[in-house]
Amino acid sequence: MPNERLRAAMEAGGWTYATLADKVEVDPKSVERWVNLGRTPRRATAVPAAETLGEDVHALWPALRQARPARAVSPELVALYDQRADIPVSAIVDMLKQAREQIDVLVYAAVFLHEAYPRLNDLLRERAAEGCAVRIAVGDPDSENVRQRGEEERFGHGIESRCRLALMHYRPLAGVRGIEVRTHATTLYNSIYRADDQALINAHVWGVNAFGAPVWHLRRSGKGGMFDTYAASFNAVWETATPA
Repeated sequence: MPNERLRAAMEAGGWTYATLADKVEVDPKSVERWVNLGRTPRRATAVPAAETLGEDVHALWPALRQARPARAVSPELVALYDQRADIPVSAIVDMLKQAREQIDVLVYAAVFLHEAYPRLNDLLRERAAEGCAVRIAVGDPDSENVRQRGEEERFGHGIESRCRLALMHYRPLAGVRGIEVRTHATTLYNSIYRADDQALINAHVWGVNAFGAPVWHLRRSGKGGMFDTYAASFNAVWETATPA
């Protein structure tokens, strides 16, 4: 079945099989098969293709939404995703909506959250109004570790400006009771998105943007497990962070 959404996105942007193929470094015949036969590209190709077209990768290729079933290595491991781009933003939002006691976010920027879900600040206000403690830690755009991460990413640089943009997104939350935003200058080994006893852990990989790195979904089952390890890591970074 043809991928009509992909065809429309390409036509709207003036992209041909050849020009899109050149942009994402594949054969033009591959792009033609994506459109006319409804083939789904590899995730590593689909993500930059969707970004080039200004589309959500899951809207173009819904088959990429599926999480990989987690083996029973840990009772806390709910699911494993090959890439953060495989997770619908709605899944992250739904997890935050369920929080009743605590929301913790530790990132360098993660501006994709506000861009894909413009009501994020409203959601955080609603959770805080219901008694949920909200802590957001964003990378300090002037820190050496943020600059270094920018050099190591696949596309290089730019992360400093994304940190500043993230702070602009969160600025309307200043002074809201129950919400605190801080900046941190630590080396970030993982981005953490926590809602009560659930957490999404986005690993950071040298030379790879965060959207292309693996994510594990954890659900706390007791003291001393994987969940508590990452929760303690968040707390350690939070103690070093500066109120924004």
